[in-house]
Amino acid sequence: HAILAGADSIDDCDLLRSGSTGKVLGHRVMAPSTLGTFLRAFTFAHVRQLDRVLGEALARAWGAGAGPGPHRLVIDVDSFLGEVCGRLKQGAAYGYTKVLGYHPLLASRAETGEVLHVRNRKGSANTQRGVIRFTQELIARVRRAGAEGEILLRADSGFQNAKLFHWLRGEGIAYSIGVRLQTHVREAIEGIDADTWITLDDYPDTGEAQIAETTLGSERLIVRRVRTYEAQAELYPDWRHFAFATNRTASIAVVESEHRDHAVVETHIADLKDGALAHFPSGSFNANSAWVVIACLAHDLARWSAIIGLPDEPRRAGRTFRRRYLRMPGRLTCSARRWTLHLPVRWPWRHTFAAALATIRAIPALA
Repeated sequence: HAILAGADSIDDCDLLRSGSTGKVLGHRVMAPSTLGTFLRAFTFAHVRQLDRVLGEALARAWGAGAGPGPHRLVIDVDSFLGEVCGRLKQGAAYGYTKVLGYHPLLASRAETGEVLHVRNRKGSANTQRGVIRFTQELIARVRRAGAEGEILLRADSGFQNAKLFHWLRGEGIAYSIGVRLQTHVREAIEGIDADTWITLDDYPDTGEAQIAETTLGSERLIVRRVRTYEAQAELYPDWRHFAFATNRTASIAVVESEHRDHAVVETHIADLKDGALAHFPSGSFNANSAWVVIACLAHDLARWSAIIGLPDEPRRAGRTFRRRYLRMPGRLTCSARRWTLHLPVRWPWRHTFAAALATIRAIPALA
């Protein structure tokens, strides 16, 4: 509840103890010191159990109407740096960015921004560390939750892994995953006939972009090359190449365009960092791992509320959703032993809030 209200540290949970907030929540709000003790009591097994709660919540939300159903599910996998300041935080280390912090793995749903799976890792962890097991758990989770249609998994070159490609093909999962420009990849790109490059019409006028395809072993390799014009051309006088491997059979223009859309995962990560993942509040690694899962669960609850309650509204940033629908001022009154919550009469989004609340309340109780 505190994270949904905007808390990004353990001490911020104290905001739920102000006024009559506890009466609205319907449960006792613990002191921040008690919450800190609770988090520090987590072991690795407890974090895994908490992760199972996230999976169960996902299945229930999708069962209530928030899922893709028979439609295609696009999943973006990425890692990010959770920066910390305390050198004594367990597991915090310097990674390839030379910044002290943690290096979690994250999988999000492209269309909605909800977190499908997350795994905290120490800061020095390689990008690929644990990615195959993570992906196996991810695919099993979304299938249990009710994903019945095609699944497309997108990732950048940090997740290039032949074993991962083989497993995804065996499971019938479509993928487009970036490829590092190693020597053999550059040689494959240089072997592309000059007449096969197709110019992209939607690229900005400051430069030029072209796409072409070849093969890399058994993989379909799609390459985009970019160069800039005028003053900027001096910085990058030659073509810059960006390649990815895919098992999709659609046209090169469609596959390349949809792979570029993988960048939306950065928006999802920024949304999380704008909330509870702005900090990793404990000195214990397991406590911070639990905090990551709880933060993602709170993020998902807001997303699911918007998907089900506000289906016609455009997707909003987390802070906008909180400001409009979760942080409304209110007043509690008691008359005839009955409590009444009074919300602002002239709240700009009162009608949208009332409609969303009615829609969510109409959802049948889950068994």
